[in-house]
Amino acid sequence: MSETATEARRRRTFAIIAHPDAGKTTLTEQLLLLGGAIQIAGAVRAKGERRRTRSDWMKIEQDRGISVATSVMTFEYAGQVFNLLDTPGHEDFSEDTYRTLSAVDAAVMVIDAAKGIEAQTRKLFEVCRMRDIPIVTFINKMDREAREPLELLDEIEKTLALDVTPATWPIGSGRQFAGVYDMAHSTLRLLGEGGERDEPVSGLDDPRIDSLLGEQADVLRESAEIAAVYPEFELGSFREGHLTPIYFGSALRGFGVKHLLDGLANFAPPPSSRRADTRTVEPEEEKLSGFVFKIQANTDLNHRDRVAFLRICSGRLRKGARLKQVRTGKSIPVNAPLFFFAKERQVAEEAWPGDVVGIANHGVLRIGDTLTDGEELNFRGVPSFAPEILRRVRLDDPMLAKKLRKALDQLADEGVVQVFRPLDGSQPVVGVVGQLQLDVLSSRIQAEYGVQITFENTSWSTMRWVAPKEDGPQDRAALDRFLRTAPSQMAEDHDNQPVAFFTSDWGRKRSEDEWPMLRFLALREQHGVEAA
Repeated sequence: MSETATEARRRRTFAIIAHPDAGKTTLTEQLLLLGGAIQIAGAVRAKGERRRTRSDWMKIEQDRGISVATSVMTFEYAGQVFNLLDTPGHEDFSEDTYRTLSAVDAAVMVIDAAKGIEAQTRKLFEVCRMRDIPIVTFINKMDREAREPLELLDEIEKTLALDVTPATWPIGSGRQFAGVYDMAHSTLRLLGEGGERDEPVSGLDDPRIDSLLGEQADVLRESAEIAAVYPEFELGSFREGHLTPIYFGSALRGFGVKHLLDGLANFAPPPSSRRADTRTVEPEEEKLSGFVFKIQANTDLNHRDRVAFLRICSGRLRKGARLKQVRTGKSIPVNAPLFFFAKERQVAEEAWPGDVVGIANHGVLRIGDTLTDGEELNFRGVPSFAPEILRRVRLDDPMLAKKLRKALDQLADEGVVQVFRPLDGSQPVVGVVGQLQLDVLSSRIQAEYGVQITFENTSWSTMRWVAPKEDGPQDRAALDRFLRTAPSQMAEDHDNQPVAFFTSDWGRKRSEDEWPMLRFLALREQHGVEAA
């Protein structure tokens, strides 16, 4: 086996998906603690300085106790290298989350034991299902009042149409939560004042369980025997996205997290093959390839930095390499590829398939860019979606117009918002999924660029990218005529692709009927409307 194949098999690249407040950030910190990346886990809901969790570095994240940007954290555990992509938890950042999920090979789904499947959990799960991403489930907050475990498993099966296999089984809940029973290894993992401890037993009939658990022993036996009716864990079914192992615990108390991480180490797949426009790329190939799924600017305000997150799909990346940017044909120097831990960075001497590295650049790299050793190929699956909210940007000080344009361009590069410039020369329009994105945009423009902005409502409810159905002169001429019909309702996006705004869905359908030689697209691939 080649060195590339060996190193690729050591990698586990995963994301955590959850509804807001299910405990995603707290679980992230506990995983990093187990992996030795940090010495003390922060309390997300604590006050003052203790609230500064390590993965949430942006001011608005610290103020509100939520994740709104994608962080990348690398750590080692049990001889494997884990790349954890901490995604935004709020539904208003679903596009950023979707792009992040395009860069992972597995996901951890966090469920609140009292609330079960919530709206955002379901949405994120559907994104995972579109890509057949295998999912490990962690039912969190068992040390608080919780629903019956069997009821939760039944809900996961019915709501998500997903087979479930309990890997561990809880012993009580709320104040009576005493630990879990490891179904596969016949071990009690008990929660105590000094942390957790393992107590091996021969099975549920072992009399030691009575001496260790007292009155809770019979309750455990009864419920665990019922849980045994669920199918046994089957690795192939899990990796195809049909079955999820279930772990119970409390992220806040760090309990059950080791079981979860062991499960990821044993079951989560290493990097798999990736589809590109010309062929399928295998991770063990010696030629390097990867794609940019995220741009982050100004994590260090003193240096006005700008970093592209590159997911390596094949080959070995060495410090000092020069890679081909397929979109432009340019040669991109990678003098100091970065491994991340939120704001902290370390120069990587080398990186392998499955790794996520940062490449410092000054606006050259864009989301969706493919980098290779020289081969002409583009990875697919990093889309933009038509936004649901459209607002004009109003500048309080007209003298800062140039500064505002730069700010909007850079934040559009990051994917914070989509920016559209109307063909009639009026004020730019920003498109977002939810209101919180506007809050983040306003906050960052003021904090990072010193520009005060407000937003004005528009009459538009829908936006579509417009492209000719065929690449012939007649269809291109039809596109030109369409864009001239109402310049005030037409614009160009950040990549100079034409878009149209509509006041209603009826208006959009009418345009589609009247212009059959054009396509009106609700999503586009990052490297071109034509690829959608």
